[in-house]
Amino acid sequence: MTYRVCFVCTGNICRSPMAESVFRARVEEAGLAEAVEVDSAGTGGWHEGHSADPRTVAVLEDHGYDSDHTARQFRASWFPALDLVIALDESHLRELRRLAPTPADVAKVRLLRSYDPAADELDVPDPYYGGTEGFEECLEMVEAASEGLLAAVRERVEEQAV
Repeated sequence: MTYRVCFVCTGNICRSPMAESVFRARVEEAGLAEAVEVDSAGTGGWHEGHSADPRTVAVLEDHGYDSDHTARQFRASWFPALDLVIALDESHLRELRRLAPTPADVAKVRLLRSYDPAADELDVPDPYYGGTEGFEECLEMVEAASEGLLAAVRERVEEQAV
């Protein structure tokens, strides 16, 4: 059975595609690519069909990550097929919980940085209106949280296999 994770930010061109690329790399490194599917979307559809922001692409490529991405909007109808929906900040968390059709779906929604024990702030700030340094900072936060997220997902995958 495939375990499905979807990262969600505002427009699906900065933070969530970055998280998707980083986490997919972690999943592949862990040998879990056959068991875990990684995706991303935005709470809004302004950028549907577009590539990731060029600054996101540049930072990902500079750090050896895949940057192939097409933006899309998250749909409430996806909840039954997803195991974990990862919000990049509190506004996404609230919106996703509002969209969730059942209490079980609400429980699937988590903040990315909640998986980083060193995080003192749980939001990943939106780098869109700033410069490259904001995208680099975003990548650092995503990478730091991805290790804890991978451990949690690995545990769930192993439980499903039993």
